[in-house]
Amino acid sequence: MKDFISLHDYSKEQIEGLLKLAIQLKTELKNGIPHPLLKGKTLGMIFTKSSTRTRVSFEVGMTQLGGYPLFLSSADIQLGRGESIYDTANVLSRYLDGIMIRTYAHSDVLDLAKYASIPIINGLTDLLHPCQVLADLLTVYEHKGKLEGLKLAYLGDGNNMAHSLLYGCAKVGMDIAVATPAGYACDAEVVAQAKEDAKQSGSNVLLTTDPEAAIAGADVVYTDTWVSMGQEAEKAERLKIFTPYQIDAARFAQAKSDAIFLHCLPAYRGYEVTEDVIDGPQSVIFDEAENRLHAQKAVMATVMA
Repeated sequence: MKDFISLHDYSKEQIEGLLKLAIQLKTELKNGIPHPLLKGKTLGMIFTKSSTRTRVSFEVGMTQLGGYPLFLSSADIQLGRGESIYDTANVLSRYLDGIMIRTYAHSDVLDLAKYASIPIINGLTDLLHPCQVLADLLTVYEHKGKLEGLKLAYLGDGNNMAHSLLYGCAKVGMDIAVATPAGYACDAEVVAQAKEDAKQSGSNVLLTTDPEAAIAGADVVYTDTWVSMGQEAEKAERLKIFTPYQIDAARFAQAKSDAIFLHCLPAYRGYEVTEDVIDGPQSVIFDEAENRLHAQKAVMATVMA
């Protein structure tokens, strides 16, 4: 595992290995046991898209692993002023032991991985968000005791979260149902690849425009913001289109009685989810947010050690 770019790239066993390591590192941290697996190593963190959870969890995680995190905004490096990814990748490979990048175009991450001689970690692109879904799988496992055979329902935009959830669930044997409005469906290539992965693991993939059909019998209910960064001009139109996909108490009750609620955050209460659900007893969003730290430490320790 040289890079961590897409969950589709890895086997079920590799993903389960990352989750097992994340649980081990989390347990050690809670018990005050140091694990300086990356002592003396430096992670460059390129941000062209700002973030709370990604920056803090990677910085803290790298520090806990004994390494040094180096924050690089687009204003701090020449990449933001037009220097090529080829040059940037080659130069940073001489200084760093790994790069995490959170950006817009997925092609930028692929090019960085192509030209760099050090590991590349995808912190988020407009296509995928694999670190988040690894944390999601960890959270589901902690609360349900298993992954295989469960059903996850995602309601909302067919965005990077939906794509990575399709890959992640299909790889580990979880059923997934994604409900999106017409015109906001998931990327066709991602869907096709996820369905192939599901055949291997024995899980089911459902794509629908019917939120009720998607959420029926779900063990895990998931949503994301309706207006992602860069889509602000579409906000008014999107709010109208996505309102039927809001997860309120009545909609959440259509899932299993012991279903848990997940949201990658930031959340906009009263839009994609109501307060009684996201702040209710079955919401585990802060466990999920914490698990970004542990899941990403497992990734860094695996690709950078």
